[in-house]
Amino acid sequence: MNLKHCGKLEKEVVEMARSEKSIGLRLKSVNNMIRRKMDTMIAEEGAIEVCGMQGPMIKYIYDMSLQQDVFQRDLEKEFNIRRSTATVMLQTLEQKGFIIREPVACDARLKKIVLTEKGIEQNNLVGKKIDGFNAKLEDGITQEEKEEFFCILDKIVKNLE
Repeated sequence: MNLKHCGKLEKEVVEMARSEKSIGLRLKSVNNMIRRKMDTMIAEEGAIEVCGMQGPMIKYIYDMSLQQDVFQRDLEKEFNIRRSTATVMLQTLEQKGFIIREPVACDARLKKIVLTEKGIEQNNLVGKKIDGFNAKLEDGITQEEKEEFFCILDKIVKNLE
């Protein structure tokens, strides 16, 4: 904002707003920075065919499927997204050939999410990038600071529920 055209009081209000620490605005700003950096990082790798949250979603499906079956509700919870958003994202991943949805024996209505060979290849490319990116984010942060940070984030989440 150009302060040249503001009155003295308006300038003081704008400067005060800039200097005040707002958790919500700061989190939003950091989230935007992370999203842009990840998008740029993934775009630089020519063989990666995913964008936005598709990479982290594929990585999550891969990591979790080593321990248990993965269902849409797991993605909704992990990424804090609505059912409709998860449905669209999974349809896109399915259309791109990264996943298939298979019925489970105990309940034909349930469909577990399984990575295809193409999905596993994308995970191998994207997963390393995401791990490296996360390591860069955590550079210089002690384990104690990380635990405290997550404790504070958990309190913020609880306040929002």
